Amino acid sequence: MTNFLPTPTVPAPDIVRCAYMDLVVTDLAKSREFYVDVLGLHVTEEDENAIYLRSLEEFIHHNLVLRKGPIAAVAAFAYRVKSPAEVDAAEAYYQELGCRTERRKGGFSKGIGDTVRVEDPLGFPYEFFYETEHVERLTRRYDLYNAGELVRLDHFNQVTPDVPKGRAYLEDLGFRVSEDIKDSDGVTYAAWMHRKQTVHDTALTGGDGPRMHHVAFATHEKHNIIQICDKMGALRISDRIERGPGRHGVSNAFYLYILDPDGHRIEIYTQDYYTGDPDNPTVTWDVHDNQRRDWWGNPVVPSWYTEASLVLDLDGNPQPVVARTDSSEMAVTVGADGFSYTREPGEERGFKVGNQL
Repeated sequence: MTNFLPTPTVPAPDIVRCAYMDLVVTDLAKSREFYVDVLGLHVTEEDENAIYLRSLEEFIHHNLVLRKGPIAAVAAFAYRVKSPAEVDAAEAYYQELGCRTERRKGGFSKGIGDTVRVEDPLGFPYEFFYETEHVERLTRRYDLYNAGELVRLDHFNQVTPDVPKGRAYLEDLGFRVSEDIKDSDGVTYAAWMHRKQTVHDTALTGGDGPRMHHVAFATHEKHNIIQICDKMGALRISDRIERGPGRHGVSNAFYLYILDPDGHRIEIYTQDYYTGDPDNPTVTWDVHDNQRRDWWGNPVVPSWYTEASLVLDLDGNPQPVVARTDSSEMAVTVGADGFSYTREPGEERGFKVGNQL
């Protein structure tokens, strides 16, 4: 049974959006080739230990840090807050929750100022900052624009054993739920949660955790994603395409999942929808609706459910992975042949787009 966390008496920090991921990689040169030469992210700054990358429309210093280390893992899921005072609020909030925190006035990475990092109640390394170095926004640099251009950091996805506990914690932190997946017994398999006015800034996927499922970058159009597939094929690295391209039911987005040289999962994502109204409805999907994960065509491969990246504590050590005890989405929706199924033989229901629509 879920043991929900107490709600702190101090205000939660006012979070604007997911801002960057601090990603530890084992071979910096191979990772640079993948993220810069293949995916086209733009180098803001680099040295022998780290590469700071940003997407086309970004004006803060970076959206992704590739940091050389002995173990492939995530050092931080970083969020920008609304003002310098909100960094103080984040520190006080997590200290009242009893979480370990670390404050650095000079930031944990280049281009970022006063920052607090925490080991959150789910075991994830969260970071909150406001101060950042501004760099050139490349929106009008059509001379740099490539056919598969990544334009924004869109979201994170976190694997956690207890989705209801995580959902309640993030709702207390000010996140709102756009969509979720449940079954008739009340088991929650996943939840999509946002601060900016899109489907999510982060999602919680039920599974053994804490682990990072993926980090997602957005493109302008779905043809940009097709170009990435074509490019990977031409480079003979199409075996790094794990799933897709396709269209999700949840979020309605067109997607592609690919794996970097360390096995970190990257989603390329486009065409979700606006969620900014205060009464934006939450769409709940039945776990047995086969269109929840793929609107058409593509079965969910088992690795997508089982494989994910380790996350680090504030000392740089991998967090222990705790097994999920609730039902597994893969177990209840993937048949013996490895393909997704949703209906009993002969059962006819037609489309089922959540219980609110």
